[in-house]
Amino acid sequence: MLAERNNAALLNKDKVGENVRLFGWVQTRRDHGGVIFVDLRDRSGIVQVVFNPDMPDNGFASAEKLRSEYVIEIGGRVRLRPEGSENPNMLTGEIEVVADELKILNRAKTPPFYIQDNLDVDESVRLKYRYVDLRRPEMQKVIMIRHRVMQLMRNYLDKQGFWEIETPILMKSTPEGARDYLVPSRVNQGCFYALPQSPQIFKQLLMVGGTEKYFQIARCFRDEDLRADRQPEFTQLDLEMSFIEMNDILPLMEDLITMIFKEIKGIDIPKPFPRLSYYEAMERYGSDKPDTRFGMELIDVAEAVRGSGFKVFTDVLAKGGRVKAICAKACSNMPRREIDALTKFVSIYGAKGLAYIVMAEDGLKSPILKFFTEEEINNIIAVVGAEKGDIIFFVADKEPIVHNALGNLRLELAKRLGLIKSDTINCLWVTEFPMFEYDEEEKRYVAMHHMFTSPLDEDLSLLESEPLKVRAKAYDMVLNGIELGGGSIRIHRRDIQERIFALLGMSMEEAKEKFGFLLEAFDYGTPPHGGLAFGLDRLIMILANRDNIRDVIAFPKTQSASCLMSQAPSPVMKEQLKELHIKLDLKNKTTD
Repeated sequence: MLAERNNAALLNKDKVGENVRLFGWVQTRRDHGGVIFVDLRDRSGIVQVVFNPDMPDNGFASAEKLRSEYVIEIGGRVRLRPEGSENPNMLTGEIEVVADELKILNRAKTPPFYIQDNLDVDESVRLKYRYVDLRRPEMQKVIMIRHRVMQLMRNYLDKQGFWEIETPILMKSTPEGARDYLVPSRVNQGCFYALPQSPQIFKQLLMVGGTEKYFQIARCFRDEDLRADRQPEFTQLDLEMSFIEMNDILPLMEDLITMIFKEIKGIDIPKPFPRLSYYEAMERYGSDKPDTRFGMELIDVAEAVRGSGFKVFTDVLAKGGRVKAICAKACSNMPRREIDALTKFVSIYGAKGLAYIVMAEDGLKSPILKFFTEEEINNIIAVVGAEKGDIIFFVADKEPIVHNALGNLRLELAKRLGLIKSDTINCLWVTEFPMFEYDEEEKRYVAMHHMFTSPLDEDLSLLESEPLKVRAKAYDMVLNGIELGGGSIRIHRRDIQERIFALLGMSMEEAKEKFGFLLEAFDYGTPPHGGLAFGLDRLIMILANRDNIRDVIAFPKTQSASCLMSQAPSPVMKEQLKELHIKLDLKNKTTD
């Protein structure tokens, strides 16, 4: 039967006169005075089917019963549509199929929404009836893109000598940043597996095992607060290589990504990608994932304002803070209420205020002008590169707040001013991330990427004395201000790994308890190695021009990590908990 099946949208004038057999869903049914027309839909598209009263075996009577989303099988002959009835908006608009056989394979209730694109329906309804939502053409296209991208990745990496290897889903719970999803063990009472946040440790062990080139399209799990571009379970392209340095892996990944964009979007992305150090990215853009499709870079104005009478600036500088500015071109006519709104906007990122100078045609306007001499004002304007018609915005505070506030203000202004060209693709690498951050709440150092990232060789001597100055062999690929993927060269020596654990506040006993199997593996000849992981869902979101990651996953979770369709997570039977030796303190969370 499968050999006889035809795809609806693949029929064309070359098939005229041929007998075909089609399967699919009824998109629409139209009764035109004794002749019934049905738009039959399968995943390839739509074709018009004609049912005449003289059909054998009461076929016409069955056609009269057809309704939207009935599943049917038809046999018939392809013919040209009568002159003047062609539909140029359909791929099959020049032909139709005259049915001589009809089977109703399944009936359907009226769907909760139309099977069409550009729906105006609440997302919760779409997620509850996801199996219906997936029938819509735009969702079918997204799923097709996802499939094609995974095949392109597999074929590319296979040609590069990588082996696809699965790593465990049930693994040991280890501290890697986000909370683990835990799975109780029935046969090991009181013990738990964890679902992997990433295959990090196992792919390193594969390098110890001599695999040399590994990849996996891996499912990962993180019990963290969700947003539009996060899911509790997600997919990443994960890979690792032995005997490499950063300059080996970055060009390889550039070739992979540019090939995917060429195949899927027909876009040529120039290579090699620009590289920015973390320090340069933060200084110029206030972000470690900068959108470089427009300018409006952050400018340090500390020296221009240091001796001024404006205490807001001078006090911050005296305490070791930063004063930086951005220049919004041709914005001098911005109403005061919009400037006030921008002041409120930067407060979200910790800024205590937003100073400004309006370069109006009839002179400078600002409440802070009185604190500066004319020479100081001219110096500020020169440093920033402002001209008549511009506005200079300032933030003064601790460095992280200044960068976060101005970096986000830069993006907000670019959106309002239409500076971002949506058809432009800018890829770059951010490198030399700090190895550590200091957590003020926990009063300890934490790894910026993860604790298995190798420090730069020249910074290794600073590990214990000045850890915040240590740079990592880490790198992120950034596309239009979105982190597409990231990775690092890993630690491959036990002594260095133990030093990192100690710096992070982990005792030797704790390190052995949590990572003893990894440390022991390092004693048996571990090659230098490194890798990278691309967020597959995020990549598909970009390729499919979607702004919500849930739209590119077949069966996603909501922001409360629940599935509206299957009602997961859900209570379980008391017998199941008893088998697992688990007792709940919560009420009404099990079923009888």
